[in-house]
Amino acid sequence: MPRPTRYEIEIRGCADERILRPVIDDFQVQATPHGTTRLVGDVLDASHLNGLLAHFTSMNVDLIELRRLERPDHDHPSTTPTTGSDS
Repeated sequence: MPRPTRYEIEIRGCADERILRPVIDDFQVQATPHGTTRLVGDVLDASHLNGLLAHFTSMNVDLIELRRLERPDHDHPSTTPTTGSDS
């Protein structure tokens, strides 16, 4: 099974519970100083992403930005074999 992809979604305005209901358990939610709501979380696959976007569209939410976030290197399995110390 592929690993989820981390996304940042920024929407216009301060999102209320009605808008956040489908994402509140899976995303970190932050109101920004410039009047938007920033959501960061894992998206399982293209279908999951399309469902989130469809929800926001059905709620007349203005999507400001959708950005895939890179995971830190320690989240990726190493492709370089580990060797013992040189003695």
